[in-house]
Parts: sequence; C-alpha cells; structure tokens
Amino acid sequence: MLVVCVTADSVVVAGDLRDQIEPLFAKYCSDCHAGGADEGGLDLDVLGDDLSDAETFARWERLFDRVMFGEMPPKDSSPVATADLDLFRRLIDGQLQAAHRNAKGTVYRRLNRREYQNTMNDLFGTNLDLQGLLPEDGRTGEFDNVGASLNVSMVQLQRYLEAADLVMDTAIAKTVAKPAAKVKLANYADTREGEKHIGTAWKQLDDGSVVFFRDLSYPTGMLRTADVQTAGRYKIRVTGYAYQSDKPITFAIGATTFQRGAERPTFAYREMNPGGPMTVEVEAWIEERYMIELTPWGISDPDYLIKKHGLDAYQGPGLAISQVELIGPLVDEFPSRGHRLMFTGLGRNEIPPRNPELKDKPWYVPQFTLRDDADDLVPDRLREIATTVFRRPANQESVDRYVQLYQDQRADGLPAEPSLKTAVAAILCSPDFLYLQEPAGRLDDYALASRLSYFLTRTAPDAELLAAAASGDLTTDRDVLLKHTRRLLADPKHQRFVIDFTDAWLNLREIDFTSPDQSLFPEYDSFLQHSILQESRQFFSTLIAQNLSVVNLVKSDFAMLNNRLGLHYEIDGVDGPQVRSVRLVDDSVRGGVLTQASVLKVSANGTNTSPVVRGVWVMERILGVHPPPPPPGIPGVEPDVRGASTLRELLDKHRNLDQCMACHHLIDPPGFALESFNPVGGWRDRFRRLGEGEKVDKVIDGRKVRYRLGPPVDATGQLVGGEKFTGFLQFRDLLARDEDRLTRAFATKLLTFASGREMGFSDRDAIEEIVAQSKRNGHGVRGLIETIVASELFHYK
Repeated sequence: MLVVCVTADSVVVAGDLRDQIEPLFAKYCSDCHAGGADEGGLDLDVLGDDLSDAETFARWERLFDRVMFGEMPPKDSSPVATADLDLFRRLIDGQLQAAHRNAKGTVYRRLNRREYQNTMNDLFGTNLDLQGLLPEDGRTGEFDNVGASLNVSMVQLQRYLEAADLVMDTAIAKTVAKPAAKVKLANYADTREGEKHIGTAWKQLDDGSVVFFRDLSYPTGMLRTADVQTAGRYKIRVTGYAYQSDKPITFAIGATTFQRGAERPTFAYREMNPGGPMTVEVEAWIEERYMIELTPWGISDPDYLIKKHGLDAYQGPGLAISQVELIGPLVDEFPSRGHRLMFTGLGRNEIPPRNPELKDKPWYVPQFTLRDDADDLVPDRLREIATTVFRRPANQESVDRYVQLYQDQRADGLPAEPSLKTAVAAILCSPDFLYLQEPAGRLDDYALASRLSYFLTRTAPDAELLAAAASGDLTTDRDVLLKHTRRLLADPKHQRFVIDFTDAWLNLREIDFTSPDQSLFPEYDSFLQHSILQESRQFFSTLIAQNLSVVNLVKSDFAMLNNRLGLHYEIDGVDGPQVRSVRLVDDSVRGGVLTQASVLKVSANGTNTSPVVRGVWVMERILGVHPPPPPPGIPGVEPDVRGASTLRELLDKHRNLDQCMACHHLIDPPGFALESFNPVGGWRDRFRRLGEGEKVDKVIDGRKVRYRLGPPVDATGQLVGGEKFTGFLQFRDLLARDEDRLTRAFATKLLTFASGREMGFSDRDAIEEIVAQSKRNGHGVRGLIETIVASELFHYK
C-alpha cells in the first residue's frame, strides 16, 4: 500500500495505487504493455508498487514522464483525454514526490579525492598528488562528488593516515632559514646530445644558438643541464628566435624524466618571433628528477634535402634556442602555513649538534624540539588545529580525545613533536574533516560556507567566509551570501571548479581514454589535445565571467581558439598558441560545446563515431534526459570499420526491433546531426575508411598526411516532436530555440555538483522556480549560479 500524499492542488485518497490507476492502463496502455506484451521493455503486469525501491521508483518516474510529455501513447494511437491525463497526474505526481522526499538528504557526503587533495594542500601549503594515493571515487551519473557513491574502506582509511604523514613531513620546515632559489643556465650546445647531434640534426649558429628544424621525436628536446633536484615551483625562461622564417614558430615547454611510466607534462605553448633573440617565461610546478624539454611545432625538415645538401645549405625554417634559465624552487612563504598551524606558540627550536662542524656538511639535517612547557600548551594548539581542519569551531569533547592521544604518546616516551603529529593525524582522519557536516534539513552557517566553498573553489572555506559564518550572516542576509559568491567566482581557485565541473559534465576526464587511429586521423597531435582542453575550459570560464546566456552552450557567435585550433577547424586568421575569443562568421559550424573537439573526441572511440553514443551524450549532458539502458539480450550495433556500410544503415535495421524503437527514436537524431564531425572534431562531408578508397593528401602543421575517403555523411534526422533537420546547423538551431529546457538541464547539473546530491522528482518545482528567475535575467550563466546559491535547494541537505 502506498502512502497518502497531499499536494498543492490535490489530495490522493489512501488506497492501492494499482487499483486506482488500472482503468487508465487498461484504456490506453495494456495492448502494448500487458497480457504478455512488453514493448520497450515495460510490462505493467510485473510493475511493482514499492516506491522505496530505487529501480521501481525509476520505472514509475519514467512512465509518468513519457505520458506527461506526450511521448506515450504513440502518435498512431488514441490520445489521452484531458480529464484522464489530469487524473493520471494527480494519482502519481504526489506519491512520487513524497517517496523521493523521504529518500533524499540522508547520506553524509565525504570529500572526494580532488576535494581532499585541494583541502590538505591549502591547509598545509603543500603541492602533493594526494588523489593518486587514494582509491578511485564512485560516481552517480557524471559526478564523483555525490554522497551516495562515496564510500569508505579500510584501505582508504590507511591511505588517509599515509597522506597525513606525507603532508606533515613535507610542510614542516627542515631548516631555520628560507631556502634561496637557485639559478641554472643551460644551452643545448653544452650537453652530450649537443655533441652528438650538432652538425647532423641540429645546427649551431655563430651566436651560440642551437637550431631545430623539425618536431623532436628524435633527437628529443630534452635539456639535461636544466634539471630539478627538489620538487617545487620554478620559473622557466627560454631565449631564442625563429630562424630563416618570416613567421613566428610555436613550441612546447615541458619536462621529461628517465623514470619509467612517469608523466611527461607540457606546461605551455609559446612562440618565438623572427629577428633578434626574445625571451618567454613560464611558471610551473616541477617534480624532482625532471628536466626541461622543448619541442617545436609546425616545422618539419625534409630529411632528404638536409642529407643531400647539408645543414648549412638548408633554407627551411627552424627554432633557434639561445639559452634556458631555470629559477627555483620559488618559496612564497616560510615556514609553510602547515608548519605555522602546527607549531605556533609551541616554540619549535633547533637542537645544536654535538659537533658544530657537522652543520657545514651537505648531508646534515637539523633536529628540532618543542619548548619545555609544550605539554601545557598543546591542548590549546590542538583546539586551534581542529577548528581550522573541521571548518567550524571544534567542540571540547572531540578536542579532549586528541589531547588524550597526545598525552598517551608522551606517557609512552615519545618526544613532543612526534606525539603532536600523531594527534594531528587523528584529526585529519576524523569524520569531522573527511565528511561535510550537513545534517538533514536546513544548513547552518558553517555548513553553508563549506557547501559554497567546495562548489566554487573546490576547497575549504577561507577566513573571510568563515567569519561570515561565525556572524550568522550567510543564512540571514542574501546580499552577504551573494557578495561571497561573487568573490569566490573571482578567486584564482575558481579555475578548479571550471576544470572539475567540465571534466565531469562534459566527460573531459576521459580525454586520454582513446588514442585516435593515426592511419585515419594522422593530424591529431599533442598540441591539438592540449589546445582542445583549453578551448572547452576557457569557453566555460568566459560564459561565467561575461554572464553570457546558457544558449551559448549549443550556439555561440564566438569560439576560444589558437593557431592549432584554427588550423584544425579551418578558420583563417588565428595566429599564436594562446587560446582567446575569436568572433565567428555567420553560419559557422563552430560555436558551443557540441562542436568542440574535446567533446567530439570523448564521445567517439578514436576510429569511428556512433550516433548512439553521441546521441546519448547530448540527451544526458545537454538536455538532461537519461535514456534507460538497452534491454537484456539485445546486442549493440557495431560499426563497420572497413567502411562498407555506415552505422546509420545498420541502425535503421536495429531500430525496427520493438524493444529498441522508442529509445532510438529519442537518442539517434542528435547523434545523426553530429555525424558531420569526425572522432577528433574535424568537419567532414565523407567518412574516412581503412582499405580501398579515394586518397587524400594534405599538409598539416608542416607535415604531409594521407588518408582515404569512404561514403558521404548523412546528418539529417527528425526529433521526437516531429521537427526535421537537414544537417547540424538546423539541428543546432532547434536546440537553441528552447532556452528554458537548456537552462533546466544545465541548472540541474550545477545543483547536483553543488549539493553532492542527485536532483530528483521532489526537486522539480524548485528547479522550475530557478529557471523562471533565470529567464527574467536573460539566462546568464553567472546569474544562474547566483540564483542557485540563493535557492532553497542550495540551503537544504
């Protein structure tokens, strides 16, 4: 039996829901979904009525939506009478709302790996890869910060202890004086690689510069004399110029190492101009045992010319590098904030060695001790540490437990400092730190401060936000809350939100999941991959900073481009490696996230595209519709990699199956529209294929590339509502018309990410209020974020 539910406009009398709704099922549904018929995988005879069961609830919710949105009964059946439709809504709506309201908000949310890493590094002033120490987080839909999916295991608790020790050991000062930054000057001519390759692959000029004439697959641009012995933040200055060229030459500044399997990071792309030497500068965090590596892009020497005529006679363009300067590690604060958090007031002093001459030895490590009365001062210090770590004033009972742990360690004979570290490690493994303290109901000021901070900067609230929480203004004064919202949106840490949200929402986290087939897409290179991520992230940042309409997600009159993206998208006049806003011509096929190569890559497999995969991506990520999984026993449609038939032709047969028809009519059309884009985001009129086919020879970034063409692309389709489109541009315009729908879906994604709770049936009315207010403000993205922060959904568990 289902519960009585009272809604704003109806009262459902207590009784069996199935008994009440059965006449409607018999009148409109049973021919296809009962008595042995189960079209679309729905058999009403076995549909349960326990709405506390997640699977049963999902089936009722899907049934309700399809009827209310006019998808069912199908167009060739008798429509539902208005009175019957109203009865159907009144019977089901209230009970679904009540069931969802009872289920939501009951799970505490743990910090996910990124939030934990950010918080620990910010608290202690470190820059450690802590998420690599922890097990991967579970996901709900796109997001890995939803409380229901964030479990804790014994392995994870052990890793938290290890991470706490690592952070404290890194943060605690090993010297009494601030380390001075070192300066290394390096030149390729002074390396063993220079001795080997100058005169054959590299050319040394009279001014001492060394010239590269191609991208350096071999010999590489590794510069072993610009090496890092201590991990830290470094300034990299590169001096050089474009040699024998009337155009700037782009190159990558990165790092490499001899460690097997280690990441080879690229810090930035820059360019050298023709003429005299110039210097470019980049700051980056570099791990120990790494060396600077420079890699030109866009030049490629014809080996046969150099071999035939020699380097001196070769007239092609090259990148001349005069000098590389490596400065660091750069230390902004000493001792670190973590050191000060642990030892302020405790008088940490260096123990002089028995032999003073030891201090001059390079291997000497100073030893420290806390002042004699530290035992009396530690309780107050632990209270301060706990209050800082817990993001709210620590209660005395919890502090007493950590004080007792410290005292037990001291009683066992441990010195004060290691005893203090043990107590702090326990604080860092406490649920008060690892979990956001959000009891069911309305959030208090400290919980609201944490929710806002982890939403927009992905870390613990700063001192200003905590002061507002202490005053009680966050929950009582909307202007104060919005002032801090705008402040955090302007904080440099806000880029963490941009990265984390787009990684999850657009699925950019899987950018490395596939490697494009070099036989089919030889133009794909590391510079392009670097650029496409920057494009998507800076596009989203621009929407926020300029408060542009949500409609720009699918149709914008600008794109974020650099020279590599301009070449890839065949847009002229885009120079330089810096990504920036470029105005698009009317009817450009670019603009919006659907045309960005990052999105098109993660929704393909590196060899071919699937209208099903891309259609599901559009429905879920842009329109907020989650199609059900395929029925069991129904095989997927595999593309013909030889190109003999298109996936569209195969889908036409698959879609005729009764079990598949309903969902594929929903998800295939958006996928068909995106068939005009290949797996690496390039525009296409014909598919590429392996085997036989028309050969195409092109020159891309100075390299000759070749591939074969297959059949023409068919990007036509028809949406569920009956609207037809002849290609991507018409499809895009159809999406852009429904601003409210786009805003509703996008707001739901933001709310899920912000609250750590999946939005559900009982949240729909509140989301509609957000959409209505957003509409009054022009659906600006920044305004939408502010509306969400001020909404009831943001203020409740």
